[in-house]
Amino acid sequence: MTSRFVLSVLLACAAAAPLAAQKVGAALPPWQPGNLDIHFINTGRGDAALLILPDGTTLQFDAGDGGWPIGSPRGVKPRPDASRPAGAWIARYARRVLSHFREPALDYALLSHLHGDHMNGFPDLGRQLPIGKMLDRAWPSYDTPFDVTQYEPAAEYIAFARENPERMERFQPGRNDQIKLLRAPGDYPDFEIRNIMANGEVWTGEGEQTRHRFPDDWRSLPESDQPNENMSSLGIRIRYGKFDFYTGGDIPGTPRPGYPGWQDIETPVGEAVGAVDVAANNHHGNRDSTNAGYVSALQPRFWILQVWSSDHPGHDVLDRMYSQRLYPGERDVLATNMSQANKDVIGDLLDRLMSDQGHIVIRVEPGGASYSALVLEDEDESMRVKAVHGPYESR
Repeated sequence: MTSRFVLSVLLACAAAAPLAAQKVGAALPPWQPGNLDIHFINTGRGDAALLILPDGTTLQFDAGDGGWPIGSPRGVKPRPDASRPAGAWIARYARRVLSHFREPALDYALLSHLHGDHMNGFPDLGRQLPIGKMLDRAWPSYDTPFDVTQYEPAAEYIAFARENPERMERFQPGRNDQIKLLRAPGDYPDFEIRNIMANGEVWTGEGEQTRHRFPDDWRSLPESDQPNENMSSLGIRIRYGKFDFYTGGDIPGTPRPGYPGWQDIETPVGEAVGAVDVAANNHHGNRDSTNAGYVSALQPRFWILQVWSSDHPGHDVLDRMYSQRLYPGERDVLATNMSQANKDVIGDLLDRLMSDQGHIVIRVEPGGASYSALVLEDEDESMRVKAVHGPYESR
């Protein structure tokens, strides 16, 4: 028996040990120091992701409460139910997974852009769980690159932000030190959060350099050709050892026919981010997202679809995600809340989903060499594990 064989057996056992503790039917085991946990919380009302970083620093990325009116055939049922607003459900979820902390709190909160399905839950969440630092794309004036202070749906969030100005910061593309480990950074030298883009300003992939995607004279363009809120979304890449994760709001990658090519924000983002292990789909997998070049650049093993509408995702978007011509190898798609209407229309291609309902947890093992994908029950607050996939070797 060779030493190399013995080593491979030991590594396999080490990887399987944490997976064995995550049993189907049991409650999700708590986060442990060294783990990176990424929770995609399904409320049926928009995007919400809670991250517990390796040293216990916590980060909330989006807290949506929007979409179609409850009961609309174009939407999905709120989860667990409609008795509370989404922000309150997110806070309760966060308190459960942070219950082993002495004082559960969010060290960071990021808002990708000012649309209700990403934004409207933050006031409720922030009143029920302390937030240390809140970052968005437009603080403090909310007039960059365009004025949203007169955008009525954003009024409650802007008022919430201005209640505690000392905790607010504007997100700065290109930096890798604006969001950092707060408890034991020296223990995890291979951990980094890179700010990728916001307001059409995109990291180049070199140092902290950025480039501007929006044209300098965009204000002189017809209103229909000007940048919009989705194009202005912020996004991040997390790197932990060999593991990489990307998430980025609602940036588009496929401009509508006849519209300016610079409205494709995904292509320069994909060039900067490069290959990752896990990617949250831009714009819920809507038909203007996930273009071919972007798919080829990121090449994730897992795509995460945070969906709440009958047009999430587009059929052609799924085709690109699964295409072996755009990148080779195995990949899977996990969705939080796939609508029956979309299942009826798209059919067989949606049957390939690894999961179409439930909270999704990506649990990265200490050091970042491997990770697992878990699906949790979302009809109640049991945190019951419905499925465990992995472990998978990071890139």
